[in-house]
Order: sequence, then structure tokens, then C-alpha cells
Amino acid sequence: MDARDQLAYGRRKFLGTSSAALVTAATLSKHAWGQGIPNRGADNGRSASSAGPENHLLGSVNPSNFSPPPTDHGDAPNFWSSFSTAHRRILEGGWSRQVNAEDFPIAREIAGVNMRLTAGGIRELHWNGAAEWGFVLSGNARLTAIDLDGKSYIKDLTANDLWYFPTGVPHSMQGLGPDGCAVLMVFDTGAFSDANTTQMSDWLRHTPRDVLAKNWGASQAALDAVYALPEGGRYIFQGASPNPIEQDQRTAAASKGRSSIAFHFSLGAMAPARKTASTEMKIVDARTFPVSTSIAAAHVVVKPGGLREMHWHPHADEWQYYLQGKARMTVFFNAGTARTADFAAGDIGYVPKTYGHYVENTGSTDLIFLELFRADRFQDVSLTDWIENSPPDLVRQNLGISREMPDATSKK
Repeated sequence: MDARDQLAYGRRKFLGTSSAALVTAATLSKHAWGQGIPNRGADNGRSASSAGPENHLLGSVNPSNFSPPPTDHGDAPNFWSSFSTAHRRILEGGWSRQVNAEDFPIAREIAGVNMRLTAGGIRELHWNGAAEWGFVLSGNARLTAIDLDGKSYIKDLTANDLWYFPTGVPHSMQGLGPDGCAVLMVFDTGAFSDANTTQMSDWLRHTPRDVLAKNWGASQAALDAVYALPEGGRYIFQGASPNPIEQDQRTAAASKGRSSIAFHFSLGAMAPARKTASTEMKIVDARTFPVSTSIAAAHVVVKPGGLREMHWHPHADEWQYYLQGKARMTVFFNAGTARTADFAAGDIGYVPKTYGHYVENTGSTDLIFLELFRADRFQDVSLTDWIENSPPDLVRQNLGISREMPDATSKK
């Protein structure tokens, strides 16, 4: 073993043994932080009892909010939300619901939309005032767009595929057989609202007929068809099954050709960028998905009992979407303030940049969730790395660990 290997081994040994020492010190020392505070299992006592009416269903969904661990402290903002509590806009052809900063004030940098389209259901031709990053949750969808040179893009996507449309790029989406699709879309501002997009049907209905006639050289019959659009426009509507993709690609590209931009990315075909005994992470940002210049993402899988380790993000807030399983997360908000919440599939979490946190799998199946950032690159800093790559004596002094304690605990 050379000097570099010996140094790395020593740091790993110190990290493992000092962690055990921290547990011992917190348990045995009469000066341990939190002494005298009831533990999590003591919430059946008189002090924690509730004498008034309770919504026990909500309490069971988020038990760490109702009976927080003793390490929670201070008045931290709420960082839990859920699409399951959001209002659904249901139309013929599908539905949508959204969570933005109006509903979830902490989420200043990212807003989310969850949408379901039937087979043939269409999210009409439109563009957004924010960049759109999308993820196919289930089923199959066809995306159409033109790039900023007017060239055509058409692609069929399936579960675990991604897409990204920069601000102002016009596009549409249609559910394909056999059962349409469910998708998640996130936007690079918390103020985004899907009710405030620029929709083709709205624009045309509110443009004078003589202007449309000049613009298109259109017949009266064509204008009558435009002005017969339903009040409120289209948004989502039921359409017929599209043509075979090769036919639509050929027809749409007849004038200016096909776009050379890959607005899509296959996450399912990607190998994990990080892998530990309990966690796998796939990271997608502008380095692997060049068009995605304002949204970076990580797809995280944590095994039962495992932990997405204690860490923080130095460059951007983190918007989370939980795909599967059960989780518990504590966020440390600085100044001694911390709060814990529980998450399940369909829930949303939010962590402001630089705030320390972890995500623990509290269920019996794999926990799967997305981490999303308003940034071109994914970045995080690990508490483990910080300790392991700092002088051992400095860490011992900061944590109040004696030189003898690691050796004593390492023998147990």
C-alpha cells in the first residue's frame, strides 16, 4: 500500500470510527445535545396528546410533521407539497394540475405541471414564457415542435424518456395508444402557470379577421373555421390517432427540413453516474443533454433502509418529485433551525440552495425520485466528503471527539 492509499485508508477508518463515536457520545454524555427531550417514540404521552379535532388522514400521511423528531427545531418553512392536493383541470382528452409558487411559496425557482392525455388526446400547439423540461411517467407520447430556424422536430417518447424545449419554442404533445400518457413537466421559474401559455387557438380567436386574411391569404371559409373555435380555446382536447411517425416527419419537414437539435433524451438507456451499496443516481444536465441549458436533473434510486446521504447544493434550489416508495427528509435551514417531513409517490419536496438535507427510504420497496435544479449542471457537496477530506484532528476538535474514543469504539 503506497502513501496515497494509506492516507485514503486512514481517512476512511477515521470517518467510520468517528461516526460510531458520535453515536456513543450522544447516547452516554450527560452534556449530549438534546438531553431531556423525549425521543420519537414518546409521542403517546400527555404532552404530545391532541385534545381537539384532528384530520387523522393527513396526520397519517405526514407523521413527522405531527410528531417531529427531537432534532427538529425552530420555525422552518413548509417544504412539502403534493400534486394529489392540487386542483385538476379535466377536459375531453385528458387533464392537468400544477404546483407553483402561488400554491407552494418556498418554490421560487421551479414550478411543476402533471398532465394526463388519453390515446389521441392533444395538448394544443403552444409555447411558454419559460423553458420546459419533461419526463414521461407512463405510456407513450408524440412531441412535435419547430426549432428557432423553423425546422421540424417530431419524436415518439415512452416511459422514462425526457424532453426539453427552450423558452419560446412552439410545440405540442399527443397521447399515443394503447392508453395515452402521464407526464411531468417542470419550468425554470416558480411563477410559471400553465394557464398563462401562448396557445394558438387563443391567439387566432383574438386576432381581427382582416389581419388573419392578410397574414395567410386565407379564404372566408378558413377564417370562419378559426372563429368557430370553442370559447376558452383548446388547451387539451380529444383528437384522432396521428399518422405513422415517418409520414408526419416527412410531411412536416417538406419545406425547411428536419431540426438537427435533439430535444429528447432516453434516461432509461443511461448507466448510473454514481452507485453505492444503497443508492444509484443518473445525472442529466447540459453535459449529457446539450439542449437542456436551464434545468439539470438527477434520477435517484434508494434501497429500503438506505439513505441519499447528507449533502447540499451550492448553486441552485432543489425541486423534488417522488415517483415511488416512501421517504423522510430533514432540511437544516441554518441558525439551528431544522424540520422533517414525509413523502410518498406524487409528492413534491423543495430545498433552498446551500441548505443541508438527506433523504431516507422509510418503506419496504425502492424509493425513486427526481432532483431538479434551475441550472445547466448538477452539483452537490457531501458531508462525508467534507469530513473524510479534512484533517482528522481538526474534525475531532470540531465535533468534540477525543483521540481515544474512535479506537475504543472500533474494537466493538
